[in-house]
Amino acid sequence: MATHVVARVADLPPGGRRIVEVQGRSIGVFNVDGTFHALRNVCPHQGAPLCLGSVQGTAAPSRPGEYHWVREGEILRCPWHGWEFDLRTGRSVFNPHRTRVRRYDVTVGSDPDEDRGVETYRLSVRDELVLLHL
Repeated sequence: MATHVVARVADLPPGGRRIVEVQGRSIGVFNVDGTFHALRNVCPHQGAPLCLGSVQGTAAPSRPGEYHWVREGEILRCPWHGWEFDLRTGRSVFNPHRTRVRRYDVTVGSDPDEDRGVETYRLSVRDELVLLHL
């Protein structure tokens, strides 16, 4: 499994993002409240550069006339058509069982050379560098 440095931890503060090109893939790396997440930078709807969208919250189900804003900083909104995706899971807000974007597994502080025997894409933090594993 190859390891790629994508940022220093200090360069990706909570709420920060970085879009990287690794092995021909555009991948967005996000810091959500101190936890790193990585998503493929392609919206499944029409191929928009998803990770360029705004990061915000979303409206929770509620009674008519009531609006409850929740999950601030955890929802990525597609810049073309506004489709919303959970940064933590890659699943869409509107249909989480059917629509999602590729999510890359993340580890923090593990040895990037450790072989887990499973094909996943991981991020790790070592020596204050954020590393992407492909």
